[in-house]
Amino acid sequence: MTPGRLILRSAVGGFFVGHGTQKLLGWFGGHGLDATGQFFDSIGLRPGRRNALAAGAAETGAGALLTLGAATPVAASLVTATMLTAIKRAHLKNGPWASNGGYEYNVVLIAAALALAEVGPGSPSIDSARCSGMKGPKWALLSLVLGLAGAAGAHVAAGAAPESA
Repeated sequence: MTPGRLILRSAVGGFFVGHGTQKLLGWFGGHGLDATGQFFDSIGLRPGRRNALAAGAAETGAGALLTLGAATPVAASLVTATMLTAIKRAHLKNGPWASNGGYEYNVVLIAAALALAEVGPGSPSIDSARCSGMKGPKWALLSLVLGLAGAAGAHVAAGAAPESA
């Protein structure tokens, strides 16, 4: 058993599930899909509702995968894409520190997810039970590249969408 990785997966994954369901369902004090969509519109992620649905689904899915230790590199790429998008759209202008609304926490989440992609989720996990070889530096790098591509895609798609009335 690897308790450190289990604790890391449970914390990061669990909070990602919570954050995603805040967007999708309004759980845990969240605003739900319509209000989140309006916020996304206001920060240039248009159409807001579609982007809120995508972000909520990515966060919920990534969190579930991390918690279970399943397809860990896929989960890491989803975490990376959503956190890079959040940094670009909401946090970058505030500088690094979370106390000022900055991106420090987002970077820590990306680092944690990519570290798990490199070292693997440990046991108990679905990946370790399947004897998955999906871990190591190449998998972490692939997760980073796919996360960058996902964030770039969200940025390009939002820029191409017409502004809301």
